[in-house]
Amino acid sequence: MEKLTPQAEPPRDCPLCPRLVAYRAKNAAEHPDWWNGPAPSFGDPAARLLVAGLAPGRTGANRTGRPFTGDHAGILLYGTLRKTGFATGSYDPNGRDGLKLVDCMISNAVRCAPPGNKPETSEEATCRPFLAARIAALPRLKVIVTLGDVSRRNVLKALGLRASAGLPGHGTEFQAGPYVVLNSYHCSRLNTNTGRLTPAMFEAVFERARALLEA
Repeated sequence: MEKLTPQAEPPRDCPLCPRLVAYRAKNAAEHPDWWNGPAPSFGDPAARLLVAGLAPGRTGANRTGRPFTGDHAGILLYGTLRKTGFATGSYDPNGRDGLKLVDCMISNAVRCAPPGNKPETSEEATCRPFLAARIAALPRLKVIVTLGDVSRRNVLKALGLRASAGLPGHGTEFQAGPYVVLNSYHCSRLNTNTGRLTPAMFEAVFERARALLEA
């Protein structure tokens, strides 16, 4: 993994959210070989595209230490990034691969895995300074893709804007300070299995990101 700006990433033993710390400890006791800590951002420090998810999955990034690695969502996300030129190399769900992001970084609004995959609003607020610092530490950033409306709201708040400053829903596009935000449904198994989000719909978001960067 690339070396990242320290203030943009919480420490491995971040103590700020008691419920998440307790869940982290429970997972560590059951699976001491897992990452079991805040999942660090992954990608190109000079990225012009930031992909913002919600939180690590228990058996995904909480296990592997890399965002969207080890769970179903990562298959579609990394496959789409490769197809649209934002990633090279192979993807392995255990993270043992040569995957590299190109002009792209992935982060999460909440860095520790929450019980039931649902962080509390207080945990979102506590972790938000890391998201704000992550955004600020990308000097060439132009476009942010938010995966789901919770991510969208957190990105807007991290930028000092109201959560209502950008429209919800898949395919929405709006200006947020100096950045263009593209919102997508989350690439979760639930959304893809029900057809709420298709690979073509997801790919279109990143094709739009590519077009904005090349304009």
